[in-house]
Amino acid sequence: MSTSPHSDSLLRSQYPVFEDALVEDIETHSDFRTYPPNEVLMRRGQYIRSTMLILSGLVKVYREDEEGNEFLMYYLQPGEACALSMVCAARQEASPIMAKTVTETEVLLVPIETMSDWMGKYRSWYQFVIETYRSRFDELLATIDSVAFRSMDERLEFYLKRARQVQGKTTIETSHQEIAHELNTSREVISRLLKKMEQRGLVSLHRNAIELLKL
Repeated sequence: MSTSPHSDSLLRSQYPVFEDALVEDIETHSDFRTYPPNEVLMRRGQYIRSTMLILSGLVKVYREDEEGNEFLMYYLQPGEACALSMVCAARQEASPIMAKTVTETEVLLVPIETMSDWMGKYRSWYQFVIETYRSRFDELLATIDSVAFRSMDERLEFYLKRARQVQGKTTIETSHQEIAHELNTSREVISRLLKKMEQRGLVSLHRNAIELLKL
């Protein structure tokens, strides 16, 4: 296993609820990794042997069909972990989801064996896992509501607002085609809706970037 003073500092700052003994255990048993943007971290059908603690960067979790169409489920930010990878690892099941970095991302990989031991050993880890399940469930409900009860223009606004929230900036670097993939629609539809939003003064469109003005 490999950690560093840098990863230790990030771990303590991003996961302040972890007690010192747990932090030391994580450092002992976890592996520190840095991934470039657009790196696939988890594939559909892959068996998961560890879960990820996000130290920096941004990861998107999504479903992908046989034709490569994507459906965005949620983002993982620093201080979070992937609940579905925890479930798959604990039950030794193949992953039904994909995960890919949006920006350069630093993570700690926690082996499933130690993760299970910590549930009974550290109260802060137990509470973190439960809160991770709860927050991901809430996000999935919001995503389902968006798909089931909103029109495509409302879904697009929801998508952009969520991107602004998780990325912490008002200019979202993405293409119309990428948004179309994640909302499971065509590029032409997204381009048309974005143009209407620009005419209403809600966004300003740039090459591979969207500036949010009034969203």
